[in-house]
Amino acid sequence: MANLGIPQNTIEILRRHHVVIQKKYGQNFLIDTRVLDRIIQAAGITREDCVLEIGPGLGTMTQYLAERAGEVVAVEIDRNLIPILEETLAPYDNVTVINQDILKMDIRGLAEERGGRPLKVVANLPYYITTPIIMGLFEKNVPLESITVMVQREVADRMQAGPGTGDYGALSLAVQYYAKPEIVANVPPNCFIPRPGVGSAVVRLTRYHTPPVQAEDEEKLFSLIRAAFNQRRKTLANSLGNAPELGISRERTRQALEKMGLPATVRGEALNLEQFAELSRLL
Repeated sequence: MANLGIPQNTIEILRRHHVVIQKKYGQNFLIDTRVLDRIIQAAGITREDCVLEIGPGLGTMTQYLAERAGEVVAVEIDRNLIPILEETLAPYDNVTVINQDILKMDIRGLAEERGGRPLKVVANLPYYITTPIIMGLFEKNVPLESITVMVQREVADRMQAGPGTGDYGALSLAVQYYAKPEIVANVPPNCFIPRPGVGSAVVRLTRYHTPPVQAEDEEKLFSLIRAAFNQRRKTLANSLGNAPELGISRERTRQALEKMGLPATVRGEALNLEQFAELSRLL
């Protein structure tokens, strides 16, 4: 029976094992059963699923996942937490704990060992490394059905932002190229030990089978997008012209924008994903 969502049980584990919170790993342990239930519900976990959990910590969410999934693979970078996970997950024979850095792990190989079926990723991600983890999963073409993660509220807003908004940027476009983002819950700081200094949100990213736009060269498309937002207050022509790695003149960008029916003074924040793909093709 999952019991670590209850605050006093988590506190007891921390006290008994003399756990030192590792700020370098962004450790904030979830202590709200309602939030845990919401994450599991949003991820749509069933007995048919193999779940990859990133950063299980003390095993709080792992217990919930194990009671609903067919298999859970929990990847934890902090070796000091492994003995605790061995204790808290002892009742579950469908959990495998791996002490490794998720950014260096062969996740495609992990999926292939399990028949190649798409994984469901569930995680309470360290805020400082959210983007590299999520984009790494997408860019390495890991077979994924969905990613349901706890992230900083600001990052969740950026993931689902649209053109012309303050939150819209390179992360918005990158995530929306690979998946459909949806914020499913807001989580206040008092749901964690220790309390983070910012609000959090649970976001579900449902992987597209094929991207919503056709890019002739994904790498060039995202290089263009990054350059467009590196100097977001400048016109798009100036932003791209100021990126030496692209080798694109301002005049060339203006000509491409004219073909698209856009003014030469347009900024990157005004273009949607389809327009960026078209601009990339023209350039």
